[in-house]
Amino acid sequence: MKPIRSYYDCPQIMRDFLFYMLTIRGRSPKTVDAYYIDLRTFFRFIKGYKVLKALPEDLAQLSIEDLTTDTICSITLSDVYEFLNYLQTSRGNEATTRSRKVSAIRSFFKYLTTKTNLLEENPVKDLEVPAVRKSIPKYLNLEESKLLLSVVDGKQKERDYCMITLLLNCGMRLSELVGINLDSIRDDTVRLLGKGNKERIIYLNEACVDALAAYLKVRKIPKKETDRYALFLSAQGRRVSPRRVEQIVEENLKKAQLSGRGYSPHKLRHTAATLLYQHGNVDIRILKEILGHANLGTTEIYTHISDKQLEKAAAASPLAKEKGDK
Repeated sequence: MKPIRSYYDCPQIMRDFLFYMLTIRGRSPKTVDAYYIDLRTFFRFIKGYKVLKALPEDLAQLSIEDLTTDTICSITLSDVYEFLNYLQTSRGNEATTRSRKVSAIRSFFKYLTTKTNLLEENPVKDLEVPAVRKSIPKYLNLEESKLLLSVVDGKQKERDYCMITLLLNCGMRLSELVGINLDSIRDDTVRLLGKGNKERIIYLNEACVDALAAYLKVRKIPKKETDRYALFLSAQGRRVSPRRVEQIVEENLKKAQLSGRGYSPHKLRHTAATLLYQHGNVDIRILKEILGHANLGTTEIYTHISDKQLEKAAAASPLAKEKGDK
């Protein structure tokens, strides 16, 4: 287990917040690192804007270790709007990037207000998340999914086929896939550890059960004690890394002549959800539980209307067969 980073270049109140998110709220190190990066940028801006009254050409040159708690507690909603304007006009940040930074800022000030009582009123309680343009995510159709499975081959065929089968059938996240342990599997179910350390149980269909059985027959004994419970192992006998899974997916997409279209393990998660919704007629509330979403709104992006539904709707028009005089 890697030691917790010190976040040494932060004001103490920011370090306290980050450790709170790690140890009390149980956020993953990767998530807390994202908070750290976003808040560091924000406080560098605040130091230049509010303290120095001038922004340097490169914010990274500003140290924020000496930023006082009084200065942080004096931040207003107007200051945050100035920051968001700076991100858009000076750094060219897209709405998705600005939205992520807003989430970090809101979480931090909620902590100051409700956990430390340093603030009586949250100055950013009315801060809205920048509108993000919603587009239909990419996914493989049924025929492409079958083609991808059919091309899997090589020395690690059973492992690679099993991983891609689980991604296409269960809609699990990449981190959830590589985190599966042997004792996570029981009969036709698997226990996954999702975002926020939330566990959920999903059922495995016949294809997944068969793929797992075939892989377990050839699974090698791990070289390290720390990896002995890992389900998926690398050729070196260690728990397979997320990056290696991405490479395996890309290699097989190339074999299936499906590369260069923006597909990835996450797109296979979207594919699974789309196929379940369109072909399996799975209710959106059930889909929410399968995918491990915290709210139904997130799941709704997986329920976009298929081309066949659009074609059927167009053909249903009462004027569909009306022709002009020749």
